[in-house]
Amino acid sequence: MEEKHAKGVGLTANRFLTFYLQDEIYGVNIFDVKEIIAMMKTTPVPKTPHFIKGVMNLRGNIIPVVDMRIKFDMPEIEPHMYTSIVIITIDGKNIGFIVDKVEEVVNVDDENISLPPEFGSNVDTKFIKNMAKQKNKVIMILDLVALFGEDELGVVQALSKTA
Repeated sequence: MEEKHAKGVGLTANRFLTFYLQDEIYGVNIFDVKEIIAMMKTTPVPKTPHFIKGVMNLRGNIIPVVDMRIKFDMPEIEPHMYTSIVIITIDGKNIGFIVDKVEEVVNVDDENISLPPEFGSNVDTKFIKNMAKQKNKVIMILDLVALFGEDELGVVQALSKTA
């Protein structure tokens, strides 16, 4: 079976911040990560999509916060000591992702990065940009723009303000 390798993956694009949701490990390009903070209180915003927990004021910046468990149709859990918010930049706007646990930054060789498998039309994997093999783990690399529909991304970005 021939393995399809990801296109456009170069040496500078192979560093990923990894984090857990349930027992699955996900990754985002380290260049999209602004910072990682401990879980903090958010202010709910009415009439926003259900996966948006609210907004937070981080040093004068209003940042929308997305619960990644809800976004991925996983059961909600109470925050615990490892729950973190990863501040990501998408199209120039900062968005907070609530994750179960931040793992580490990994460097992945080109030959260990491939396109995600196709599961048929009933399974939506458009938000998975690549799959990375690292040690004995498979990391799902997220496509941050594809993670949200155009309307959802517009709502999230509209909530992002600088004081």
